[in-house]
Amino acid sequence: MTAPRKRLSRRWITIGAGAVIALGLGFAFAPKPVPADFGDVERKPLTITIDEEAKTRVRDAYVVSAPVAGRLLRVEVEPGDAVIGGETVIARILAASPSAIDVRTREQAEAGVAAAEAALRVARADLNSALAEQSLAAADASRARALRETETVSEQALDRALRAKRVADAAVDTARAAISMREAELANARASLIGFDDVLRSGGGEPPAGEAAPLVAPISGRVLQVMQKSETVLAAGAPILEIGDVSNDLEIVAEMLSSDAVQIGAGDPVIIDNWGGDHLLNGVVDRVEPWGFTKYSALGVEEQRVNVIISFADALQTRESLGHGYRVEARIVVWKDDDALTVPSSALFRSDGGWAAFRIVRGRARLTPVEVVRNNGLHAAVANGLEAGDAVVLYPGPTVRDGVRVTERKAGE
Repeated sequence: MTAPRKRLSRRWITIGAGAVIALGLGFAFAPKPVPADFGDVERKPLTITIDEEAKTRVRDAYVVSAPVAGRLLRVEVEPGDAVIGGETVIARILAASPSAIDVRTREQAEAGVAAAEAALRVARADLNSALAEQSLAAADASRARALRETETVSEQALDRALRAKRVADAAVDTARAAISMREAELANARASLIGFDDVLRSGGGEPPAGEAAPLVAPISGRVLQVMQKSETVLAAGAPILEIGDVSNDLEIVAEMLSSDAVQIGAGDPVIIDNWGGDHLLNGVVDRVEPWGFTKYSALGVEEQRVNVIISFADALQTRESLGHGYRVEARIVVWKDDDALTVPSSALFRSDGGWAAFRIVRGRARLTPVEVVRNNGLHAAVANGLEAGDAVVLYPGPTVRDGVRVTERKAGE
């Protein structure tokens, strides 16, 4: 009895040892759970925005330019100065000085002066002749009137004498008018001789400021920029300074990609950030311009851009430090849901032409197709496939497959 018992005990020991070895080998070569990052599916507000750098501008800026060619006196106003429309003098301009005269032009002008002087002498001689005729006609008329009283001459002879006197008077008036005309022609001819050098020699190069024409502010507002500060000679229409109302007429213009602009409409809310203040500003899309333009990015990529005009919705006191041409960041809200079923965007990937995620069920990753409604790059709103409270695998790699056991990666792994 002792020998069979020893053989039986030895057999059980062998079987037990084999089982232990088999279990050890199985445990050693069994696939280990894949470490992965986990994320949660939850319901929370989700906002989809289109973000773009933008800048402020005055909607109706007025550029004050030179009304005539002339010399602009030094502009005394500074950028930021307040002006009152129709009252504040913002600049003064003098009429342009005559240009220098070359030799040929001067000779021609001097010949014109000589001709005008000769014509004036002729007119004065004509006046003397007309005065003599007038004196004779007056004497004849007086004599004829006296003879008619004695009925020595006829009534017709008296009429002829009076007519001759009136003709002589008219000739004198004509001669005097001719003298005035010739004097004006002489003055015009002499003016053509005035050149730039003559003005300087006569001390006329620095006329008093009171003779300068004042330029008055067209609107009430502030001076935005001064293009011409120092005294200089300007052509007609040359810009001098720009005026605008930064308090009540400030707006934002954002150059959006045309593919983004088609998703934006008038009335969309806008969040204005990174403008320099410690709080966000609110705005609203005023209009999307229908004309696009080509612009090159910093990397030289050709892009089609569209201007989106944004109006401020907050009170002036919240943004009174903003001015014309300031940089801001506009976040235009194109979709919003206060109770969206959200999943981290890093958990989504393409599968069979759609979107999918690995949902964690009892420690295993299960491939789950989902329908993505909106995605802002950080979180996505999904319509089905997942439930609030589910855990999903973030950044699934090639080792994560359907049915694979997964474990949450610890910090530092």
